[in-house]
Amino acid sequence: MSFTIASRLADLPRPATIAMAARARELKAQGADVISLALGQPDFPSPPEAIEAAYAAAKAGDTGYPPIPGQKPLIDAIIRKFRRDNALDVTSDRIMVANGGKQVIFNALMASLEVGDEVIVPAPYWVSYPLITRMLGGVPVEIRCREENGFRPDPEAIREAITPRTKWLVLNFPNNPTGAILERQDLEAIADVLREAPHVLVMSDEIYEHLTFDGKKHLSLLSVAPDLADRILIVNGMAKAYAMTGWRVGFACGPVPLIQAMVAVQGNSTSGVCTLAQAGSVAALDGDADGIARMLETYERRRGLVVGALQQVPGLTCVMPDGAFYAYPGIAALIGGTSGQGRLLDTDVAFAEALLDEAHVATVPGSAFGYSPYLRLSFAASDEQLVEACRRITQFVGDIRTV
Repeated sequence: MSFTIASRLADLPRPATIAMAARARELKAQGADVISLALGQPDFPSPPEAIEAAYAAAKAGDTGYPPIPGQKPLIDAIIRKFRRDNALDVTSDRIMVANGGKQVIFNALMASLEVGDEVIVPAPYWVSYPLITRMLGGVPVEIRCREENGFRPDPEAIREAITPRTKWLVLNFPNNPTGAILERQDLEAIADVLREAPHVLVMSDEIYEHLTFDGKKHLSLLSVAPDLADRILIVNGMAKAYAMTGWRVGFACGPVPLIQAMVAVQGNSTSGVCTLAQAGSVAALDGDADGIARMLETYERRRGLVVGALQQVPGLTCVMPDGAFYAYPGIAALIGGTSGQGRLLDTDVAFAEALLDEAHVATVPGSAFGYSPYLRLSFAASDEQLVEACRRITQFVGDIRTV
């Protein structure tokens, strides 16, 4: 029997973050001592109150089909979260719960994109924004965020990228993969551009909002420009700040017509989110913030450890990230060299593959995020692993023969 894959999937690559993590697992299964810094997954346990609440919900029999937009206790907890963390008063009809932040993004693009619609994606970007856009017939339009500008988008570049076909502008700050954040003046400048283009929606992915360093605080575009409320979709979830990646709970806040359309998409795909995961999320959102503070303190220490080490390696550049838990070192001076085992390092993909095969450190090449030649390293790993990974990277780079 012959089977033809849908044409929309023909050129759709596997997300590089997942591919590199899988390659690392294969090497580890073969007995290699691999340190994987490829996935953005906190190395902390989920909050105990979330686990207890999920267990209590199961014992109480809360195991039936949930409402597609989300259960009322979680919707109410999300409303409290927006009021507490973002100074935003939102109503329940502007909220929906999905199976992770990625499904929020998929629902939004599925509900809004026509074939040929354009989505402006500042690069470096999280890999899924352009992939989902292309899968749904949209056209990703990349604008480059320069390292010398702290990887923040230039409002003028956004203005120049907008066309009559533009449907969305994606903003992901704190940023994956660079850790860049947007200050109030950045958001105000971007809001001014958006006011000139009333047909453009904004997807503000704020999943790393609590992970900011040096006393800096995340600001939501909606709080800075409330007049754009009918065009801003906030994407968030439990994965990063609450170390609940496997619980698969994301949530959105947006214009009522868009939320209703996204609920319709979800109702015809996955339906509602696991009731036990929702109960755990209520407890985490309403729980003690000390857990987040301890996590942030640990990440800030690890940031200094990793970036400090990378900045000492000849041939590497590395901006100190303001948020998230990634370092994004540049390797331009090493491209074209040869590794210690004789492999040509002509791209950051070749560099990342050689680093994994020869030094057994898994990273993700910057080309996956639309910005080469760089590597993304997660410092959501133990201090011991990070120290050893930096030692291996230093030795790997030291063995490179450049022209």
